[in-house]
Amino acid sequence: MVQKIWFITGISSGLGKALAETVIESGDFVIGTFRNQTQSDAFNNQHKDKALALTLDITNPHEIKNTIQLVSDKFSRVDMLVNNAGFGLAGAIEEASIAEVREIFETNFFGTLQLTQAFLPLFRKHKSGHIIQISSHGGFKAFPGFGIYNASKFALEGFSEALAVEVAPLGIKLTIVEPGPFRTNFAGSSFKQAKVIIDDYSTSAGAFRERMKQVDGKQEGDPIKAAQAIIGITKLDTPPLRLPLGKIAIVSLTAKLESVQNDMDNFRDVAENAVFD
Repeated sequence: MVQKIWFITGISSGLGKALAETVIESGDFVIGTFRNQTQSDAFNNQHKDKALALTLDITNPHEIKNTIQLVSDKFSRVDMLVNNAGFGLAGAIEEASIAEVREIFETNFFGTLQLTQAFLPLFRKHKSGHIIQISSHGGFKAFPGFGIYNASKFALEGFSEALAVEVAPLGIKLTIVEPGPFRTNFAGSSFKQAKVIIDDYSTSAGAFRERMKQVDGKQEGDPIKAAQAIIGITKLDTPPLRLPLGKIAIVSLTAKLESVQNDMDNFRDVAENAVFD
């Protein structure tokens, strides 16, 4: 079998780490990114000839440009781009400052967008490649207390859905992965909260914050099984546009679809009458 080359962002922990390790075990080659040079050096010492760690801040366009140039010079191709780096932010919409909103969008949306754009010329050159966007069930359905994170992932899914159609004739595939709660540090050290807390939102956003604390370390999702599922869809001739992962993700997506369908059914006449006679 031909060895595939994966580029995976954010492999220091969580799903990114699980995916990188599982890909290496499968015999494919991983180019993974850390934000810390010490972590990159340790990874490279551990996985000589099997993987390459690079230090990259995906919110820095200059670093993205240099990374793409290095990858282009060193490797003949890249088969899979996995945009995994990102973080969560809890807080009611009114509680979140614009600075906090911009910070999460710089990583979850703009950083991912810029890296995707940077890789597209490589994929177009070879008329192949698979872009895997790690979103969330919260990128399809919003939750009170998580609205800013939801917005960043909705934006990711919006451009990815359009991009999938744009690149399909070029032989490039795209899949949006929508995990539910997985047993990573997403709800722990990687989780941020709005600095402002408004008591009036204690039963909505406040309840969400407490729920996140309670589930940390008890989530249903197994990162290794998620990694295996992602590797599996890269072997398909026609991979899905969306891949929900976990039982809770299925519940979330189903609830959103049913809500939209109910509004369509109940207000179809209103919608259809809003046109010229």
